[in-house]
Amino acid sequence: MQIGVDIGGTFTDIVALDREGRLVLTKVPTTPKDLLDGIGAAVRRILAQTGAAPGSVERFIHGTTVATNAVLEQKGAVTAILTTAGFEDVLELGRQKRSRMYDLEMEVETPTFLVPRRRRVGVRERLDARGAVLVPLDEDQVRAEVAALRAQGVQAVAVCYLFSFVNPAHERRTREICREVAPELSVSLSCEVDPTFREYERLCVTAFDAYLGPVVKRYLAGLAETLRGLGVPAVPLVMRSRGGIVSAALAAQEPVTLFLSGPAGGVIGARFAAERSGVRDFVSLDMGGTSNDVAMVRGGEPLIASEGWIGPYPVRTPMVDVSSIGAGGGSIAWIDGAGGLRVGPRSAGAEPGPACYGRGGDQATVTDASLILGYLNPERFAGGLMTLDVGAAERAVAGIGRRLGLDTIAAAAGIHRVITARMADQIRLVTIKRGYDPRQFALVVLGGAGPVHGVRLAEEMGMTEVIVPEAPGVLAAFGLLAAAIEHHHARTLAAPTDAADLDAVNRCLAELDAAGRARMREEGVPADRVSVAYSADMRYVGQAYELPVPIVAPVAAERVPEIVRAFHAVHDRVYGYARTQQPTEFVNFRAVHDYPLPRPVVRPAAPAGGAADDARVGERRAYFAPDGFVAAALYDRARLAVGARVSGPAIVEQADTTTVIPPGHTALVDRSGNLRLRRGVTA
Repeated sequence: MQIGVDIGGTFTDIVALDREGRLVLTKVPTTPKDLLDGIGAAVRRILAQTGAAPGSVERFIHGTTVATNAVLEQKGAVTAILTTAGFEDVLELGRQKRSRMYDLEMEVETPTFLVPRRRRVGVRERLDARGAVLVPLDEDQVRAEVAALRAQGVQAVAVCYLFSFVNPAHERRTREICREVAPELSVSLSCEVDPTFREYERLCVTAFDAYLGPVVKRYLAGLAETLRGLGVPAVPLVMRSRGGIVSAALAAQEPVTLFLSGPAGGVIGARFAAERSGVRDFVSLDMGGTSNDVAMVRGGEPLIASEGWIGPYPVRTPMVDVSSIGAGGGSIAWIDGAGGLRVGPRSAGAEPGPACYGRGGDQATVTDASLILGYLNPERFAGGLMTLDVGAAERAVAGIGRRLGLDTIAAAAGIHRVITARMADQIRLVTIKRGYDPRQFALVVLGGAGPVHGVRLAEEMGMTEVIVPEAPGVLAAFGLLAAAIEHHHARTLAAPTDAADLDAVNRCLAELDAAGRARMREEGVPADRVSVAYSADMRYVGQAYELPVPIVAPVAAERVPEIVRAFHAVHDRVYGYARTQQPTEFVNFRAVHDYPLPRPVVRPAAPAGGAADDARVGERRAYFAPDGFVAAALYDRARLAVGARVSGPAIVEQADTTTVIPPGHTALVDRSGNLRLRRGVTA
């Protein structure tokens, strides 16, 4: 048995897959006060559903929100920074960037909450840009400062000295001293967390790593203890931001790599589902209860960003290029100062949840609107996990309608139009802004709410096909089972491409390879099954930003012009121009080591050959503009056979989601069990 668990803002999703390809899934409410309680409840429920013994669980993989929550709630460890004397304020100075250029009362957008000024300590030491020692490390000062910080209750230390990415000796010696003086302290070194240039970004990510260290270690230790208490022998694996998985022990050593753990699982799950249908170019849209995550996959590979953002703060660690906004089923509708209807980013979350949950919520949400419009079954929501209160939803949405001068139905339809427009803008960010035409991509919808909105959103973007995987509501959890063990390493080695010391470049690549293979040995995987992919961050001389270009190691002189041409092509695609006469340079080199785990084998839920009418379970009136309410046929997804076609207006219900098929659209169940939705008759 393999188990994947993904924690969302409203529900904790869990899937179990046995060796015969039988997929069992369920949801339990997320437990914000202690996320491990929800995991324990989910595991107990899935084992009861499958009838499997806890000892049969061979692999347990987890997508976690613990790192993101610790930052957003500012509940990390008490942290200090040791940095080169004179550079104590780098964290506060930041960059000359503003997310809201004309806001005169904007809050500070540097993460000073991580380490206040009184805990940012300047240490006497200095290296030059080549790594040569100008001022030796003052070890006595380090001992005194660490002892003083320990007395102040500091739990974690981030060490970030100038040019340590060239020569890490001073940082490593500082860690040795910390272990001598205060062995209980968690210590993060910039030369290990992010050995690349740009001081502010390197200090930020190292400070985040230190801030998260004790929290993540405590959480992962608690996860292992929870599994032991349930009798599950599997050592937990954890999804990282880049879309690969690692053992919990190694994840605890690099906590800053866990920020997009959950959303990355959704992208990998969407890739697995799309590839089973032969689709390699698509946009994934993961709409859950609290947020909406959008990513693009081209040629079967997700786009990877070299850095991301947590709120307004830069986090320079590779991650799946996911755009996240507060647009989920629990997103709250409200009226702005100009009298306009807005939806999100505030969410009703898991507690109290949308008004229709009957848990005390009284604000209108997207889920309330979906219920009023007839898309959701109030008697069997989330597979019968709860019964929805239609009256409460109507009262909440009617309140919004009164303020807009609209009736309840028009207000509910307006909430849907607004959330669709927000998600369309989000898709434009990950496609058009990256130089891609969204009309050339399919839309893969997942999450509990994604299939409700998929077709209308695709129409808005001119996308011709919507794919609804077999278990979209828990696909982020299933994606955990489809991921590979992966490790990424990077290093700065700046050099003009026409005069680069290729011996130095190849030494750098060899060192990156050695670091990655050492990690894989710690994972206990066969060395001959590990693959490695290299890339170089490149730019035009004088530019302040880089673009990644794949390379092959070792780099030979005759291959450099080919690498440069590839850079020009990437620059032209992303920015719309290329200056082929402009000199170029290498900045950073990267290596990604990958070990593919056995791919999950999933059987379609229903056999081939049945008619769509065999799965029809009734009808319900549902709202479709401009026709208003019409009779929509209801289908049970579990009984829809491979090859069956369903014409809209129709609604397909299943345990983890609801798929809405508007008039004029048809859905086909393909050989993989995915629903393929197109306008008109499906070919």
